This record gives sequence, structure tokens and C-alpha cells, in this order.
Amino acid sequence: MTTTEPPAPPADDFMRYDLLTQKALRGVVRDVLARVAREGAPGEHHFYISFRTTDPDVKLSSRLRERYPAEMTIVLQHQFWDLIVSDIGFEVGLSFGGVPEKLVVPFDSVTGFFDPSVQFGLKFDNPDEIEATDEDAEPDAAEDAPAALVAATEEAPAEGGAQVVSLDKFRKK
Repeated sequence: MTTTEPPAPPADDFMRYDLLTQKALRGVVRDVLARVAREGAPGEHHFYISFRTTDPDVKLSSRLRERYPAEMTIVLQHQFWDLIVSDIGFEVGLSFGGVPEKLVVPFDSVTGFFDPSVQFGLKFDNPDEIEATDEDAEPDAAEDAPAALVAATEEAPAEGGAQVVSLDKFRKK
């Protein structure tokens, strides 16, 4: 009779690969938007960008904040202007119900990015919630902390066959 030993518990991730990966993927969003700001959107590329409206550095009108108290999704396709991208976020002009608005969105507030022309998407968690969850967790419960890229948005498009990058499939269970 052979016995098997239970698998060893995963080592503590002191490198915080979940946060590092999320930061790198937010860099993809930054690089795409910077290219669009310089050259315009090539081909049929256009973007759905979801973000938390409750974050302190998000700037939008009180009218929009009232209409979208937690999260909103914008579309950058044909009618946007003054797209400015920095290392920490972007600002853009859009029209909502015929009223022009300027939005300022830090990349840390972005919860989703989707380009339906190539069925590519990214989903992000709130980094503050990840760190708070990890700080509050028992040492053995840290492995149950939320994955870095699992927050879904209600308004993001749900088109069939979309390639959404998520760290869940790479995490040890």
C-alpha cells in the first residue's frame, strides 16, 4: 500500500507577482492609448474602457458622477477629442447626450479594456482592495486572496469569442 503526501502549501509570494502583472498589463492600455493619441486608431480598432468613478483622482462632471456612481464604460471610436496620455492616466473629451465633457482617468482606476475589432480584453481588480484583503487575511488565507484580474464590469461588451487575459488560469489552486 502506497501513501501519497498531500501537496505542500504554496510559498508566500513576497514579490507580489499579481500586482506586478497587473501593473504591466495597465502599461498595455497606456501604450495603446498613447499610440492612438499620436497616430489615431488604426484600421477598425476602437476601445471600451471601464473605470471606477469613485476613485479620488477620477475627474468628471457631477452630472456623470450622479449617473454613474460606481463605474462607467466609455467608447473611444469616432467621436472623441483631445486624448492626452501620461504615465499615470489619460484625459479625453467625449460627448454624452450632446453635451461635451472632459474626463480624467488614472490607469489605476481602469477596471476593463476591450478592443472588439480583435476580440482582445483585459480586466483588472482594484489594487487597494487586493492589498487590504492581503493585510486583513490570516497567513494561511492569503492564497484565497482575489486574483489580480477578475473584476468584471456590467457595461463591458459581452461579445462571443473574446480573448480576455486573466491570471486565474495561471494561479495555483
